[in-house]
Amino acid sequence: MDNTRRFVVVGGGLAGLASAVWLAEAGHRVTLLERRARLGGRTQAMRVPEVDDLADNGQHVLATGYDNLFRYLRSVGTEHLVEFPHGGALRWPDGRSVLMHTKGIRALPTLFGAHPDASPIERLRALRATLRLGREALFQPADLADITTERWFQRIGMPAKAREALWDWLALGIAAERVDRESAKVFADVLATGIRKGIKGRHAVGIGYPTVDLDTLFITGAERAFERYGVEVRFRAVADRVVIENGRATGVRLADGSVVDADGVIVAVPNSRIHGLLDGLPEHAELYAAADKLGYTPIVSTNLYLDRPLGTKAAMEAIIGGTGVIDEVFDRQRMHRRVPDGAWLYCLTTSGAYEQIHKSNEEIITEQIALLRKHYPAAAAAEVVHAHVVKMPRATFSQAVGTDNLRPDQRTSVPNLVIAGDWTRTDWSATMESAAQSAAKAVAALMK
Repeated sequence: MDNTRRFVVVGGGLAGLASAVWLAEAGHRVTLLERRARLGGRTQAMRVPEVDDLADNGQHVLATGYDNLFRYLRSVGTEHLVEFPHGGALRWPDGRSVLMHTKGIRALPTLFGAHPDASPIERLRALRATLRLGREALFQPADLADITTERWFQRIGMPAKAREALWDWLALGIAAERVDRESAKVFADVLATGIRKGIKGRHAVGIGYPTVDLDTLFITGAERAFERYGVEVRFRAVADRVVIENGRATGVRLADGSVVDADGVIVAVPNSRIHGLLDGLPEHAELYAAADKLGYTPIVSTNLYLDRPLGTKAAMEAIIGGTGVIDEVFDRQRMHRRVPDGAWLYCLTTSGAYEQIHKSNEEIITEQIALLRKHYPAAAAAEVVHAHVVKMPRATFSQAVGTDNLRPDQRTSVPNLVIAGDWTRTDWSATMESAAQSAAKAVAALMK
């Protein structure tokens, strides 16, 4: 008896790619619908012809606890293209820098007082506050969903220097929201997940990065898997609505009026694209309202090609004590073993870029190079060979105060219709792991 079923996946971002790969691995026929002319969604590489180089639309980092994401990378054969260094660096405006270790006993100074000006008393206070932070992340006070991460830091007595050197920018990186907007519960949930995984695996969660461009890491391997399993990919296929008849999803209607038949459907689109697709669901109004209330967080990525190296100490460096424009500088020479050939590439990431997103590319470039010159002495005389700005006004869903419990489950009231995406309910914030975990949950629900 043939148990093969036909599934349609709407959306070719990471959640959609993972869903399609895992359904195909299980032996089912899969059609992937992507409204654009390429796969990858918010994760892709971009050719920069002016310097004949391949940059990314934003630098991504990965954690060792990203179990579902690494399951996906194993499925597409690119797990070996991720590297986990011993840490990064923190850099201040006067050029001072401190190595930030994330492994073993050397990670303790990072947690308890990485600021070079912190006194022994301040380091002791940071130790006490960090222990309390971990305890409250695991055993959460009832009001964490109603306060900001900044208020939480204040309440536990986290010293200002410890916040500046680690906790404020770490919270920003995790949720792409400033600590005065971010929900404390979001940060607490991610901390708790990391602590539990660290205890279970008997080692601290490490931070790593791809050693290749994002297309090679996430997309090329998926395309090979699609060819191997016979997955049909339809580009420029704009999904209009999931067709629901007698309490079952029977297919997806496209904008041109045609219908792609299915025994089950996974809708894997961002919360900004969900409207209209689920009109046949009894609970569609509640899902749309949740998607709207989650809102959006902007991220700006700037790829700066300079005529000389910056003199970085690590592949990943956090900008501390600046204007708050850049939160991370990534050295692509170190990360990708890139040969500069007269143009050194540095990827600058601004999370929670509410002000920067409205500026012109020229203003952003001027702002970023000025900040680099404050933090890197070698940048004082550096000239910009070329600059490439990527604005993503809806980069992730917002994780501000008031958004707790808005993220919907992957399952719907229609058994063979599920949703996926980093904005659905997972153990993580708006991360690639959240997208991959949502796909794993969606596939598992559909298989039942």
